[in-house]
Amino acid sequence: MKKLKYLFYLVLVVLVVVIYVNYPKLNILSGYSAKSMASSVFVAKRGVAFTDSTDNNFSPVNLAKDFVDFTEKTASASSLGILTRKAIYREGLGAVLVPKGYKTTKSYLTPNRNNSSNESTFPFGNGDPKDSVFSNIDYINLKKVVDNHFNSNFKTRAVLVVYKDHIIAEKYANGFDENSKFLGWSMTKSIMSTVFGILQHKGLLSVKEQAPISDWENDDRRQITIHNLLQMNSGLEWDEDYETISDVNKMLFLDEDMSKAQKDKKLVGSPNELWNYSSGTSNLLSKILRYKLGSEQEYLDFWYRELIDKIGMNSMILEADLAGNYVASSYSWASARDWAKFGMLYEREGNWNGEQIFSKDWDDYVVTPTPTSDGQYGAQFWLNSKSMMPDVPSSMYFANGHDGQRVFILPEQDLVVVRLGLNGDFSNNDFLKGILESIED
Repeated sequence: MKKLKYLFYLVLVVLVVVIYVNYPKLNILSGYSAKSMASSVFVAKRGVAFTDSTDNNFSPVNLAKDFVDFTEKTASASSLGILTRKAIYREGLGAVLVPKGYKTTKSYLTPNRNNSSNESTFPFGNGDPKDSVFSNIDYINLKKVVDNHFNSNFKTRAVLVVYKDHIIAEKYANGFDENSKFLGWSMTKSIMSTVFGILQHKGLLSVKEQAPISDWENDDRRQITIHNLLQMNSGLEWDEDYETISDVNKMLFLDEDMSKAQKDKKLVGSPNELWNYSSGTSNLLSKILRYKLGSEQEYLDFWYRELIDKIGMNSMILEADLAGNYVASSYSWASARDWAKFGMLYEREGNWNGEQIFSKDWDDYVVTPTPTSDGQYGAQFWLNSKSMMPDVPSSMYFANGHDGQRVFILPEQDLVVVRLGLNGDFSNNDFLKGILESIED
């Protein structure tokens, strides 16, 4: 009997130790599952079972069990039945994780939207695109290239190809269509960067000015400019490892104010001399925009009024953290056609239907390679300046998000290509090469 008692206590101690050691991981795991479920159900309007079997069906997130309350518009997730996290949906702000005891009735500001129906044809309206046939396009080969990208390994959900302002290829996986919203992940960084371009075009800031962070005024971080932050070469410490309890995971799934994570980091290198990809930097930049715009309401409105709704990306939803900051690192949703409009804005050098949204100089700026990035990165955009994709023009650049969310911009070819899905393990080079080979010069 004593042996059984000792064995029981031993097992109990081991269990406690295991839980204690893994508590942070379980906390993040539950947070990921709850946030993903809430956004999928209430922002993207997908089903619970569908989300569990697709978006949340990977290890270790699939260990969490989800529960959705459609009345309160919340999603909860529990890891191993011992740790539960909750995410709530806020109209206009998307889904956000909340701490235990958070009152779901708490008031909050929401962005004012201009969602007036514009039934003119794509891209300048939300109506159906014009039927068009270009004599220089091999449509049979183009269809083959697109279709081949929808295999079970790639888990592609949408592909859209726009040539000279016309949709020449569009395909969706089962269960998705032109109205479906897709999470852009880090493509949100490129949206945020564009807001800086608009502000600079309006003469409201210069990216070369010192970053307005009061905590940095009395140490070497005062050297950091907005430009350094946009190029991700501030010299600040940051760990962007999604497989560990890293800076980025703690920020996304534990922090109520995601702008603070990067702000509080020390310098580990000199500004303009150390490129280090950092989602924390993007959220700090979002906070700087809030400071520059003067009020929370203007901050919430400006992104939509001056960019998103102005170019008709009416499906887009930017998600905010509990402190009211748009999560510029990761959380924006839009249809494939609206993601294409964003790429087209850059392909058109900032001119949208006769109005200059940002200057051509800004277009040039975002594709200027960051020092020490080996030609891969500009100002919150990825580059092909050193022909990382050898069969694709070096002038191509793109917004790039987790799991292969991409808006490819090929200005010399008058071409924008959108790819959205759940697996980025495919050759960008081969995919774009096939599309380009379908279009004769």
